[in-house]
Amino acid sequence: MGTRPWRLLPLLLLNACSFFRPPARPVHAPLEQAKRFAFPLVLPEEGQQVLSGTMAASVALAMEDFLPLGSKPARNASAAEVCVNKREAYDVTTVPGKDGVVFVRFSVSPTACRDLVGPAISDVPTVYAVDTRQWVILSIQK
Repeated sequence: MGTRPWRLLPLLLLNACSFFRPPARPVHAPLEQAKRFAFPLVLPEEGQQVLSGTMAASVALAMEDFLPLGSKPARNASAAEVCVNKREAYDVTTVPGKDGVVFVRFSVSPTACRDLVGPAISDVPTVYAVDTRQWVILSIQK
């Protein structure tokens, strides 16, 4: 009897599954560390910033495109490249536009990456236009 190619199909499909990885998820602290953390009875008002759900969702959508969760710099990346590959290196500005559009601007924070040796980091911001009616990125200005 000859080999029947269709019998190999399940093996091929199983290997194909390795190409589809679940998206990166936020890292949670170990249980011991989480148990030691205590929330304040009342959140402090100093430094408090309130974002509408629409603004927060717009920032999340744009940030996931700009610097996806779990992305890492190349192995031979310079210190500056490593720095700008961190989400906390960016200041975010949001501006409501017309027709359900929200503009989200990412610019390197003046305090981030400042003590690094090498060429200056570009201070040209990246601006996203997010359509909050369909939750799509309309355009990116770099």
